[in-house]
Amino acid sequence: MNIHEHQAKEILKEFGAPVSNGVVIFDVSEIKQKIKKLMSKNFVLKAQIHAGGRGKAGGVKLINKEEDLQIEAKKMMGKTLITHQTGPEGKVVKRLYIEEASEIAEEFYLSCLIDRETSKIAFISSIEGGMNIEKVADESPEKIITNKVEYKTEGPSEDEINQIIKVFNFSEEQKTEAQKLVKSLYKILIEKDANLIEINPLILTKNGKIICLDAKMNFDDNAIFRRPEILKLRDLNEEDPAEIKASEHDLAYIKLNGSIGCMVNGAGLAMATMDIIKLYGKEPANFLDVGGGASKEKVTAAFKLILADKNVKGILINIFGGIMRCDVLAQGVVEAVKQVNLSVPLVVRLAGTNYQEGKDILDKSNLNILSASDLNDAAKKIVEAIK
Repeated sequence: MNIHEHQAKEILKEFGAPVSNGVVIFDVSEIKQKIKKLMSKNFVLKAQIHAGGRGKAGGVKLINKEEDLQIEAKKMMGKTLITHQTGPEGKVVKRLYIEEASEIAEEFYLSCLIDRETSKIAFISSIEGGMNIEKVADESPEKIITNKVEYKTEGPSEDEINQIIKVFNFSEEQKTEAQKLVKSLYKILIEKDANLIEINPLILTKNGKIICLDAKMNFDDNAIFRRPEILKLRDLNEEDPAEIKASEHDLAYIKLNGSIGCMVNGAGLAMATMDIIKLYGKEPANFLDVGGGASKEKVTAAFKLILADKNVKGILINIFGGIMRCDVLAQGVVEAVKQVNLSVPLVVRLAGTNYQEGKDILDKSNLNILSASDLNDAAKKIVEAIK
């Protein structure tokens, strides 16, 4: 789950990290009253959307007069920002963040995330912070330094922290502040079940102060049940409506850009299914994992999700029956197909518990359902069917 910059900065502040003073605006009429809390008359106006690249898309403005702040805020509120992360449809700005401007001397990059390959926490540091960090990663990867630390209740050691911040070449006083920041990021990651915390840029001001000028945080959906304070920060306006609907039915769904809808039980099987669709020259329209206990209602909800995507020209169901019996799933598929009045080709591959009984149910349904003997056969049939 992602949150907005202003929310991430509140969490940083709570854990003692250095951030500029700022206020969030949901309506332009709030500006005059809220900016009284700010000490500076030089402002940075920032659109709040769940995407990077806001600056290049006109979503960040440096403003020196309160009158200009009102004018620019009116222009920005409700604007659709299109960045390299939003896709061509863009995102509508429904809240703004106004913070005190900083005099920047240098820009750095600092992030920490869970490294699942090594079961460690990775800290990534670079002297090339700012809007073009992706370009740095592509063209000068040697400027991006990764340090991995073991999980420890007390956090990373002094030596580990010094390795993380070494690249910044800070003064002794700045090193002390940077060490506190690294400890804060580590603590947030552990105590809030975050997957990623990204500070870009981390700046050094002209008077030698370290400030987190921008912040991005992502949290583990699977742990959100024990973090109600994080769940409160969820902004449904920033999420795909189909993915919101999927969460209501406990379905793992991610919309993609292809033409073949996928319904699978198990994340690994879903990945294999998408891979083989690509192998046969087509693209998957979604990732959809119905889980191990797919009821008729769940299967119907999954069908509706897939069919809501106008790009879908066919559906491939790939189920391995373990706890989930194939005959129960097949009955659910038949009833769901009748209910949604399916109008695109459907190929079903079943394997595992009660596979033959499930296949018989599909074959005797008198519905336009093609059964497949294996995954290879299934992919070949659905690609041929949509041609």
